Order: sequence, then C-alpha cells, then structure tokens
Amino acid sequence: MKTTYENTGIWLRDAKNTHFCGKSLADTLYETPITILLIGELGSGKTTFLNGFSEGLGILKDLPSPTFALEHHHETAHGDPFLHIDLYRLSGTEADAFVEQTSDFKGYRCIEWAQHLTKILSDPHITISMEDANRRRGHHMEFSFHDIPLPSTAQILEWRNEVKLPEHISAHCDAVADFAVQLGERLMEEGVVVRLEALKKSGQVHDLFRFIDFSPGASHENDETKEPIVWDHIRNRYKGLRHEKACAEFLLDQGLNALSEIVEVHGLRLPPSERRTIEQKLLYYADKRVNLDTVVSLDERFADFAKRYKGSPYSGDADVWYTQAKELEQELFQGIPPA
Repeated sequence: MKTTYENTGIWLRDAKNTHFCGKSLADTLYETPITILLIGELGSGKTTFLNGFSEGLGILKDLPSPTFALEHHHETAHGDPFLHIDLYRLSGTEADAFVEQTSDFKGYRCIEWAQHLTKILSDPHITISMEDANRRRGHHMEFSFHDIPLPSTAQILEWRNEVKLPEHISAHCDAVADFAVQLGERLMEEGVVVRLEALKKSGQVHDLFRFIDFSPGASHENDETKEPIVWDHIRNRYKGLRHEKACAEFLLDQGLNALSEIVEVHGLRLPPSERRTIEQKLLYYADKRVNLDTVVSLDERFADFAKRYKGSPYSGDADVWYTQAKELEQELFQGIPPA
C-alpha cells in the first residue's frame, strides 16, 4: 500500500504565540522515538518554540541553551527521555557524526540548527522551518511530518468499494472529514499545530465498518435481506467489536497505527482525557456535528439521534456523547460553536 506524509504551515504573531504553538505540538504526537528538527536563523524563535514543546510534555523549567555543551538531557512528566541538541557550532560531517551518536535514542530528540546536517534522517521525524520575516509582524513556520504514514485517497476509495460501504455512509464520512479540516484550520489560525491531512483521512475512514452496528429496524437505509456477503465476513472477523474498534483494528493491520488511534475513540464512551491528541478531539467533535452529510448544531444532531435510535442499544449513548461533545466545544472553541 502506498502511503503519504504531510506538510502544513502556521503564521505566528509573536513570542507568546510561538511558545503556545510549541506547546500544542505535544498534543499531536503518536509514537516515540521521534526527532524534532528545528531549522532557522538567530531570532527566528527556535528556542521559544522548543520551550513551549517541552512544557507541553511536562518539563516545566526553561531549557538552557546547549550551545556550548552541545546537548542536554531532560525527562518528561511521564518519565520519557528528552534530548536537546544544538548544532550551532557544528556543521557538515561534524554535525552528522554528532547526531549519529544519538540515533538509537528512545524518547524525544530535539535538534536546533538542523540545517547544518547534510544527511537526511530515515528515522521518524518532524522538520520545522522557521522564518523571521519581521519581528513586528511575526514569522512563518513550516511543518513537514515524516513520522506517521497515511493512506492515499485512492486507497480509501478502494477500501470503501471492497466493503460495499453504502453511499450515504460514504457521504457522511466525507462531510465529517471536510468539517474536521475546517475546524482544524480555525485552530491553526490561533497557532495550534494540527495535522490536517491525518485529520481528513481519519474522517474519510472513521465509519468504514459502520454496518457492523446495523440492526434490524434501525434507520440505516439498507434492506437486511440484501446485505452484501462481505458484511458477514467482516462481522465474523471482528466479532464482538463495535465499528469504531473494528476499524481501528483494520487500520493497525494496514500499518496505520496513528490513524487507528485517531479513529478508535471517535464514538466510544470514553472520558475526554482519553482523547489525548488534537486530531482525536476534532474528529470526535466533527462527527457529532454532522447529521448524515449536513453540518448542524449539537442540539439538532442529538435531537435527531434520539428520534432515530429511540429504543435501540445506542439510545443510552446519547447523553454521554452530548456531554463530551459540549465539553470539547468549550475546551477547543471557548464554548462558541463554529458555524
């Protein structure tokens, strides 16, 4: 399966916004070890960003500059090792050799002045390029994520065809994906790092196995006597699982671990703290704002939910989902519902 990665950019107004942006990066990481490469000249905000990132990981003291020591070791709130490297005084083969010595590091490895490296890293990494256009006007940051693979759009369409996903479910997935991206773009305007492409792909596949939960008499617009044979195969393969978990297991089998993590919690009855990443939170919220393929308010969505699923096994989920969605609305958007 061909996989893709993503790039995105953020405009930051000032040092406070840069620190906030760095802190938000901690909420969009899925696997360790991970290397963060920081590229930028003096005054571009690298150290400010990195201090925000370390704070997001629970390191509450400012990171001292390792310019003369070259590296400093720290520990995150969860006990993970954190390595801060500064290549300001090294370049070329010296920089490559120094970084190579830490290639087996198992935690968060952050490298300032990464433009001094001549070798391209093959390990999972995120490259962050910072441009200080004008300190009074802020600066631009480019993020290039090379840590989690994503499926192509063609691959997702192939999966939908293979499982005979009903058209109205596909339309719902696409509407959720588009709305989630709009929400992510709104947060990025405030300096929040969001993986828009990962968010879009997770939306496109989040209900890939929605038919697993179909039951006789439910409003899923399918005649039970004409169900595709493949649905039985999938139900048997993921026996005892609801569609969220079944889809997550499928994505794991495809080697798409991060996408699996995002999709798995989009509907299960979990407290918000268990949706730890920004993409998990945005997918969950977007899904609760889309009725079929139309964006509506939470109140409208759950009024329809109560009507359609009255008396079904899912009717008891409504109050839990509504409460969690309102809490996320407050956390992400200060309680002001995005249109």
